[in-house]
Amino acid sequence: MANEREGQEQERRGAAPDLRAQRSESRTTQTYVLFLRDLESKANIGRERAEQAAQSVLCLLEQRLMNDEVKHLEAQLPHKVRDLLQRCPRHQGTAPRKFKLEQFLTMVSEDLDTTPNEAERLSRAVFATVRDHISEGEAEDVMGQLPADLRALWAREA
Repeated sequence: MANEREGQEQERRGAAPDLRAQRSESRTTQTYVLFLRDLESKANIGRERAEQAAQSVLCLLEQRLMNDEVKHLEAQLPHKVRDLLQRCPRHQGTAPRKFKLEQFLTMVSEDLDTTPNEAERLSRAVFATVRDHISEGEAEDVMGQLPADLRALWAREA
């Protein structure tokens, strides 16, 4: 009887880390899905396009921000969204670079094979979704590193 209880106790202890991992993965997935749903709603697009837009816009935003600010922003985003913010493969090994709104929208439109106007609409939606998932202070910090024309894209619409 005692051996049986010990065996059950060991099974419970062994299962606990697996259960925690499952819960963590479930929570991670839920926050990612929530982020994408918000983006889909703001941009009136489907899931696949939302992921593409988030990938493109966040990759370029990461290119524009200094490393410390990227880390602060990442810390407030859902884990799977942070993966999108990581330096995308075409920018690995390059230093942050300065570019203005026109260049930003050109790169997004090329990434998404769309017009600059649609790239602007999608970028605004991605930025609005990111702002909704971070603190106001962090949103202001990000805006502080952007040039005036990109700030207008990042800022909340009145």
